[in-house]
Amino acid sequence: MVTTNSIKFGTDGWRGVIAADFTFERLTLVAPLAAQVLANFYGNTTPNRTVIVGYDRRFLSEDFARAVADAVINTGFDVLLSEGYAPTPAFSWAAKQHHALGALVITASHNPGKYSGLKVKGAFGGSVPPAVTQQIEALLKEGVTIKATPGTLQTFDPWQGYCQELRTKVEIDKIRSALQDGTVTVFADVMHGAAAGGLARLLEAPIQELNCDRDPLFGGGAPEPLPKYLAATLEQIKTYHQKHPEQLVVGLVFDGDSDRIAAIDSQGNFLSSQILIPILIEHLVSRRGSKGEFIKTISGSDLMPKVAALYGLPVFETPIGYKYIADRMLETQVLLGGEESGGIGYGNHIPERDALLSALYLLEAIVQSNTDLSDLYKDLQKRTGYISEYDRIDLPLAGMEVRDRLLTQLKTNPPSEIAGRKVADRLSIDGYKFRLDDGSWLLIRFSGTEPVLRLYSEAANLERVHEILSWAKDWANRA
Repeated sequence: MVTTNSIKFGTDGWRGVIAADFTFERLTLVAPLAAQVLANFYGNTTPNRTVIVGYDRRFLSEDFARAVADAVINTGFDVLLSEGYAPTPAFSWAAKQHHALGALVITASHNPGKYSGLKVKGAFGGSVPPAVTQQIEALLKEGVTIKATPGTLQTFDPWQGYCQELRTKVEIDKIRSALQDGTVTVFADVMHGAAAGGLARLLEAPIQELNCDRDPLFGGGAPEPLPKYLAATLEQIKTYHQKHPEQLVVGLVFDGDSDRIAAIDSQGNFLSSQILIPILIEHLVSRRGSKGEFIKTISGSDLMPKVAALYGLPVFETPIGYKYIADRMLETQVLLGGEESGGIGYGNHIPERDALLSALYLLEAIVQSNTDLSDLYKDLQKRTGYISEYDRIDLPLAGMEVRDRLLTQLKTNPPSEIAGRKVADRLSIDGYKFRLDDGSWLLIRFSGTEPVLRLYSEAANLERVHEILSWAKDWANRA
């Protein structure tokens, strides 16, 4: 008998270790129920019973996807099965484009290679709300089985419609010309993931793609756009620019399923979304004439709202997790919404993180301004009068009892002073964010599933950031 008790959906799907938690048997139990719940929620707004099924480049992904397709067909749904791997946002777009009930995507995003997962996307083209995944879990618990006349299977190329849509968002010819005449050189580190070949398809121009082979072990690391996984790429871009100083050089880094992005400037410096989001706000408003609300998570840099203020944009702050941004995007006109971990989405697209669209906007900003990304960022710092540094660490704890003890202390006896400065303000919409009287801040959050403390800080300089994070580590270790 297959046990389903440990199948739990997080903020963006169900993930598990392949062959231990994530198996064909368990997946084929979950998938038809997920399709049924999509029909329950979106059946009244779509003209058919079609479900998109897609996958990334992980171990056995295409086999898992075919098993999902067969299981869903056998319970009375029609399936559009991807002909190959593609970014998760491509399948989210396909759900909307084809007026489907939604999409079931085999991916574990940025997790290490031993993981696989299932993301559930709604008919509107984004991650489903918690009510959907809760109903899936409830049906699993009840042991519900679905019997129906089998549906049909068709295959499709998800890249075609997706690329066609993304090209309409930017001045693609100007970007292509800058690449073809050598004004701009682009490196794309796809981290062995589903963005492989994506920029080349979109731009139809020469780029230098790195780590584009299929490697289910991801070089022994994880397909996450963080400096610790990018040492060779950072050095390669720096060396190239030293040999070609007349060119604007940019590196674009994509996670395993291409919904998160980071960048690298001409000097080989890593640029997180804390830096990229202010640049994107400025570009979309000043060069593209776009408008709308800017959405940030609680861990986003203070520079973001300051840049938004330059252009009179309203700002909305959410807990960490893109689902909160997506929910807001469905309610009002949004310019963009972004999170510190690299997920950025746009109000003129779908309520979904999309790294390739972000890459196009960043390239357009470079081409139109003829300026390196870091110089664009420095200009925004100068114009707002706000210069800062940011860092975060994940601190393993001895056990969940330590986590609970720290959480109780924050609730009942929060610190009034941190790293030698008084706490001026405290926010608790997600964890505990302490703003200090020197303008710096510390965010303390806990993992919901493991004994890990997540610590975030922004301050005037990196020395002060590390001083605050060191204080937080000492505070946690004293508990």
